[in-house]
Amino acid sequence: MTGRRLMVLGTGSDVGKSLLVAGLARAYARRGLKVAPFKAQNMSNNAAVTADGGEIGRAQALQARAAGLAPSVHMNPVLLKPETDVDAQLVVHGRVHGRYSAAAYQQIKPALLGSVCASLDRLAGEADLVLVEGAGSGAERYLRRQDISNMGLAEAADLPAVLVGDEARGGVTAAAVGHHRLWTEAERARVAGVIVNKFRGDPAVFAPAAADIAAETGWPVLALVRWSAAARALPEEDSLGIGRRRGRAGALVVAVPELPRLANFDDLDPLAGEPGVDLRWVRPGQPIPAEADVVVLLGTKATRAAMAALTDEGWDVDIAAHVRRGGRVVGLCGGFQMLGRTVRDPGGIEGPAGETPGLALLAIDTRITATKRLVEVDAEERRSGARVTGYEMHMGVSEGAGLDRPWLSLDGEPEGAVSADGRVMGSYVHGLFASDGFRRHWLADQGATAGALNHDQRLDRALDAFADDLAADIDLDALLAIAR
Repeated sequence: MTGRRLMVLGTGSDVGKSLLVAGLARAYARRGLKVAPFKAQNMSNNAAVTADGGEIGRAQALQARAAGLAPSVHMNPVLLKPETDVDAQLVVHGRVHGRYSAAAYQQIKPALLGSVCASLDRLAGEADLVLVEGAGSGAERYLRRQDISNMGLAEAADLPAVLVGDEARGGVTAAAVGHHRLWTEAERARVAGVIVNKFRGDPAVFAPAAADIAAETGWPVLALVRWSAAARALPEEDSLGIGRRRGRAGALVVAVPELPRLANFDDLDPLAGEPGVDLRWVRPGQPIPAEADVVVLLGTKATRAAMAALTDEGWDVDIAAHVRRGGRVVGLCGGFQMLGRTVRDPGGIEGPAGETPGLALLAIDTRITATKRLVEVDAEERRSGARVTGYEMHMGVSEGAGLDRPWLSLDGEPEGAVSADGRVMGSYVHGLFASDGFRRHWLADQGATAGALNHDQRLDRALDAFADDLAADIDLDALLAIAR
């Protein structure tokens, strides 16, 4: 079996490639095709654990769900997890391969093309259709020689492509024409047409723009994909999208400081979907609102750097005042580490070696280690007995007397910590709030009314609704015919 393959290139980051692939995967899967998502290289701190103990970009895990498949490391063979503006952790086939500067990574990147193509071939051998998502802009000349995720991959794997532009941000005509001019004749020939994404308005008004794109490039506009309310119910791929959505106004105000290098921020999507929760992202330069009932510190790729940023913003003072007023604090993964007394990185794993004071709200100390724990979790909240499913993804070991009051029970062993007054709690487990029973108990403890939301059903309904929207806007048969 050798499945068809189609590449979805973009005119830039955040034009909607990831959600478009997820929606198309669900649409074609509902037609009876076995569909596999693929992204050669993803740069994101939002990651998911695979069943075999690896990690891939969270967007590819959502796409796998849309296709009805279990996530596999072959769906995202290369993952870059930024730690600073110029350094990132490199993950290949789900495993950490070290820390690289941007320049050093460009030197080794061509050697990864063989692994990328092997993963793509493996998926194509098991599926009817592989939807290959590009990365960022597909026409960055300065990256072309080392490219493994856009036209470099298209050439190596002989892929046909469509180009996706974002009408919501404007400039889609210039973006399409610019890409055409930057590509070579051979590269242009791989592109079958343009999909205009996030379109709002009258298609008749856009008709002259479509004609301009066709006249300048020779590429037809294959579809105008309307702005979809269903897509807004799906998780954002990266931090460019956070803060664009808020939970409905309600009695419980949950404030989330937007720390640098945030990881797995979709942990809060289930809370944002609750009608009784007002989820507020706190941008740099803003104080944590005094009316907040709960402050949540999320995971981060570089805990000490995030703690330094939190202090620089004065959020440590805001959190201390919040706790004195009787407010509650939750820390997840790196946020859990920040709740402790110290975070030490003697080996310089996440940055310069050293030690950083934490918030000292829990009696724990953390040492960053070179070994990354990647494991799916089936646990129980000790107080309520509610089941919790999720995953751990962290480098670091926490110790201290605070662990004597654990939050969860994991295979009979204590996990996490809760303060003596019960108002500060932390855990290494991601995905806590996606467990419906646990979330309802937790909200009740905060004095909030939980809705009847089933998070998994909500995701699947959103995927189905988005697939319906795409089927109305895109000629799926014609798009499938482009694949080969």
